[in-house]
Amino acid sequence: MTYTCFAVDISDNIAHVQMKRPEKFNSMIREFWNELPEIINDINDNARARVIVISSTGKHFCSGMDLAVFTGGSGADERTKAADISRQRHMLRDKVKVLQDSFSCLDNARMPVLMAIQGGCIGGAVDMASACDIRYATTDAFFCIQEIKIGMTADVGTFPRLCHLIPEGWVREMAYTGRRLPAHKAQEIGLVNETYDSQEEMMTAVMATAAEIASNSPLAVAGSKTMINYARDHTIADGLDYIATWQTGMYHPADMMEAFAAKSDKRDGEYEEILPLSKKM
Repeated sequence: MTYTCFAVDISDNIAHVQMKRPEKFNSMIREFWNELPEIINDINDNARARVIVISSTGKHFCSGMDLAVFTGGSGADERTKAADISRQRHMLRDKVKVLQDSFSCLDNARMPVLMAIQGGCIGGAVDMASACDIRYATTDAFFCIQEIKIGMTADVGTFPRLCHLIPEGWVREMAYTGRRLPAHKAQEIGLVNETYDSQEEMMTAVMATAAEIASNSPLAVAGSKTMINYARDHTIADGLDYIATWQTGMYHPADMMEAFAAKSDKRDGEYEEILPLSKKM
């Protein structure tokens, strides 16, 4: 299928989703918000890959949300068009929830999502990055909560997720000032796992990591993501209780036996795929 904002390639159990509007700095136009969840949910629901890699093209990873998403491209804010201000506020809230869901699909996907960032990761792109499992960056990359500079509060996922990824003081400084967080500092405080001198070097390393993840038991990887997300959102006691319940119901002895056999034979393991999700009765 052809998309306006993305190119999608799935091979060797890795789904590579690449933003493809470098001439527009990969801004998040209306099509972006519809296409991203469509792509990710299709990969997840139909178990098309074991890991997802998101990358971009051009000088900058993404310049953030195109304001036409809210203005309809007419230059007139939709919030000024309705006589019923209360009703318009409800409509705006619903739209924000739709935007939030466009990134929550990354968090909710059963397979890990890796992101490779070059240049600017600005505004909505920070929301997007915070919803991924692991982030990597080039040395010239930077992160910027740009919303404060246009009189807005970031509302698509940055604060609920970013506060779990880096120290709160850094979130507050970025949010209140709109300053850029350079790649070396992002790595130092844990926002990115590694930095690379070039995009080519980064993509080689990221795809190698994706391949390593894809070589493991898909069920065990999916279970690990579920447990990590649950632990993030709950107490330690709740997390321990849930992993005990999960393991009781989802543990797959055949995968463990295959892992030991593969290690003994010095080969890659051959595991059953996770099943597609059933959306109908």
